[in-house]
Amino acid sequence: MKCFIAFVFLFFSSHLYSQEVEKSIILKDADTNLAIEDATVLVLKTKQLNLSNAEGKVSFLLKGISNIQITHTSYVSQTIRSTILKERETVIFLKSSFNKLDEIILTKQHPQKILASLIENSSKKLTVPARLKVYSREFFKLNGVYSNYNDGLLNFQLSGKPNDFSTTILVEQNRSFGLVEDYIMDELVGYNLNNIMQNYYNFKYLNPLLEPRAKKEYDFLVKAHPVNEDYYVMTAIPADNSSAMLDDYTITYDRKRKIIIEVSSEISPTSFAKAKDKTGKNGKHVYKSFFKTMYRFDSNNYYLIGSKEKIGYEKVVKNKTTDIEVRNYFITTNFSNQNYSFKESEVFKDKTLFNKKNTILSNYWEISGMVATEEEEKIILSIDD
Repeated sequence: MKCFIAFVFLFFSSHLYSQEVEKSIILKDADTNLAIEDATVLVLKTKQLNLSNAEGKVSFLLKGISNIQITHTSYVSQTIRSTILKERETVIFLKSSFNKLDEIILTKQHPQKILASLIENSSKKLTVPARLKVYSREFFKLNGVYSNYNDGLLNFQLSGKPNDFSTTILVEQNRSFGLVEDYIMDELVGYNLNNIMQNYYNFKYLNPLLEPRAKKEYDFLVKAHPVNEDYYVMTAIPADNSSAMLDDYTITYDRKRKIIIEVSSEISPTSFAKAKDKTGKNGKHVYKSFFKTMYRFDSNNYYLIGSKEKIGYEKVVKNKTTDIEVRNYFITTNFSNQNYSFKESEVFKDKTLFNKKNTILSNYWEISGMVATEEEEKIILSIDD
């Protein structure tokens, strides 16, 4: 009888831990109690990557017991055991790093030259060939009203080298909501999926800082990272005498491996106010611009974790002014250096998921690597209706 009871206990315990259960973590600042956005949460057992949203929330499927690694460039890293996640939703507090004094690093080379070397070295060291399983989503606002939305699960097969780079895309699932007017369609397309990885892996968005005139247009500075002693933080801020509309740049990099970890840029209010000409390419009057990419070095692999892009501008189309805002999110949920097999007919070659018929096999967006906030969920539902 004792053996039978022990067998039953082990059977049910094994069955319990073999089932997948959904868990959520809310990340908050230990001092301010505010939500922490863009933290990376890695479930080590399944290698599933997640990014916390604006509410500090991540959701993932847990099968059995696993360590969960939580990292953020502005907070002390933390590893927890999944067994502490007793409830479906658990609050985890991270210790902020901003209580340390900034330490300015004096460099023999001009930071612009250091940046050029970082870009070249990072492009070479990014793991290729590789496969990225990616969750992509886009919000579109037309004349102040959210009118279009799409998201999807995609597999990107990366091959080639930085100067001869190519991607093959397979779409697992996708959905699109909203009506797109023909004349504005090109403007609403945020990501061009066929060249987005080339841009991220070649660090195209840092090109303005490599121009010869950038030495006069920007004030460069290198500081020690407040948490990780292996990291430096380079900033490039528009100079006081600059009258052009320029972005503020922040580049976090591993000073030992000489690879870029995070890049962000945004039009500063000061730069926008001083700009004499606020009209960019194609007659666009840009009033909002934000960009961020995050990369991960994991054992011997170096790859893109995710990206965010936001842009707002006015454009005259067919003699009328149209206000357009686009928000894009990209998150790598799984990385592999193994190729996948496919038929040529399965390859996705369009620029946007708006051009693909909806394919919904599961509620993939609920466990997507980046869950929607309550506000975003309301927007999605309103567009769907």
